[in-house]
Amino acid sequence: MSDIAIRYHQNPILSPKDLSPSNPNMIIECLLNPGVFQFKDKIGLLVRVAERTIQKEGFLTVPIYDHLGKVELLDFKMDDPKLDASDARVINYDGVDYLTTISHLRILFSDDGTHFYENKSFPSLFGEGVYESYGIEDCRVSKIDDAYYLTYTMVSPNGVGVGLRITKDWKTFDRKGMIFSPHNKDCAIFEEKINGKYYALHRPSSPELGGNYIWVAESPDGCHWGNHKCIAKTRSGKFDSKRLGAGAAPIKTEKGWLEIYHGATEENRYCLGAILLDLYDPSIVIARSEQPIMEPIAEYEKTGFFGNVVFTNGHIVDGDTIRMYYGASDEHVCLADFSITDILKTLGL
Repeated sequence: MSDIAIRYHQNPILSPKDLSPSNPNMIIECLLNPGVFQFKDKIGLLVRVAERTIQKEGFLTVPIYDHLGKVELLDFKMDDPKLDASDARVINYDGVDYLTTISHLRILFSDDGTHFYENKSFPSLFGEGVYESYGIEDCRVSKIDDAYYLTYTMVSPNGVGVGLRITKDWKTFDRKGMIFSPHNKDCAIFEEKINGKYYALHRPSSPELGGNYIWVAESPDGCHWGNHKCIAKTRSGKFDSKRLGAGAAPIKTEKGWLEIYHGATEENRYCLGAILLDLYDPSIVIARSEQPIMEPIAEYEKTGFFGNVVFTNGHIVDGDTIRMYYGASDEHVCLADFSITDILKTLGL
């Protein structure tokens, strides 16, 4: 067993029953994959809340967001020949795909890092406009100077891309739109410039030629990205044989930029690994995990809405300790600690 995570003894720290739905017509199905930040001596989570619609007899009802970020419910008659509801996650009506759940981002705070609560003066974030009509998901938070950069997955019938919103106070947000076009996700911006440029990891997908690989890009302003380079590919027979993607913002160490990433097999078993990038040129890979540093071995990681999953896109670094907040079985939010020194040892450093 290569797992070196120290799990919090009272995991999970958040489950669907701990929050209220955003709309009286909705039910919270899952809590997933929070972005993490520090704000005014508190630890904040930007939790992905996936909700489904309360169903009516004879109908299949799916939610979408309108251009103002309000939930609109679409009712389809179950006996309508134009409806294909054979997949519980994605239905098709008259040639258009719809998700059966929709996600938004909920801001939670904690004084101790384990007990979280909502403060109603801080708004939830919902999908807005045509490119977020099926929701927003899996936010990474990078603090650069005095601003927080929120990169998240935008979902719509047009595909899945990366959106950016910037805030300083968590109450007002500067929407920058889509910064990586479909199909792309798992975007994490480095928390300091390198040689005067912003850098980011991202994960374009190419189902026909290429695959689900990690790329690095650079930017003069944090919004417009270029000089893309592929830095990590899937590996046959390993824990990242089918797909991989970046977690939270890379951690600066003396040895290089340390990135915790997720890797999945053909059976959709999600583990975490580590990759070390050069401090001055992040397109150079110094080392990469041969074995996962965390696997779904706890019961709450093995069973749930979608079992055998550990997935992270948020952490707090305190000296040698990484306090990692992660999604377990696509249902709960959990906490685990890692030692940076121990992770580097697994990389032979």
